[in-house]
Amino acid sequence: MEFCPKCKSMMVPVKGVSKCRNSKCGYVKEKETDQESLMSKAARSEREVTVLEGNIDQGLPTTSVRCDECGHNVAYWWLRQLRSADESETRFFKCTKCGLTWREYD
Repeated sequence: MEFCPKCKSMMVPVKGVSKCRNSKCGYVKEKETDQESLMSKAARSEREVTVLEGNIDQGLPTTSVRCDECGHNVAYWWLRQLRSADESETRFFKCTKCGLTWREYD
């Protein structure tokens, strides 16, 4: 879905161009050429996810939970949506002493 840059109304496709639905505005956008379309798709596919290494735990909240590996009572925690959206998130823990990572099972 595309919106008019002038009046923010919705644009509708008409005979190879996009026209603003607002008749008072009259903005018309020509259809992108195949080359422009390919370039925008390439730009989207080049987006990379930055993986943090090192002290990524800094800034995570901590909680009081016992580590089965070393017996320490403080761990970092975070939530991840692993299953479908209608199911609850999974809570992960990482021991601040030994680095053991585990998940909480309901």
